[in-house]
Amino acid sequence: MVEPSRELLSKEQLIADLQADRLWLLRQIDSGRWSEWRLDLAALERELGQLLDQVEQSSQPS
Repeated sequence: MVEPSRELLSKEQLIADLQADRLWLLRQIDSGRWSEWRLDLAALERELGQLLDQVEQSSQPS
């Protein structure tokens, strides 16, 4: 069984890692990389951002 504090830390780390990956993707798109997929990747980046925001909000104690 996972301790609640360890589980929370692991969720926080996962969110932080995904935020970093999202930032990397955004920088790649902005630099002109994968121009043929720019619109699809930008949409994916926005959806990932929204998902991460929702997860962060639901993980915060009330």
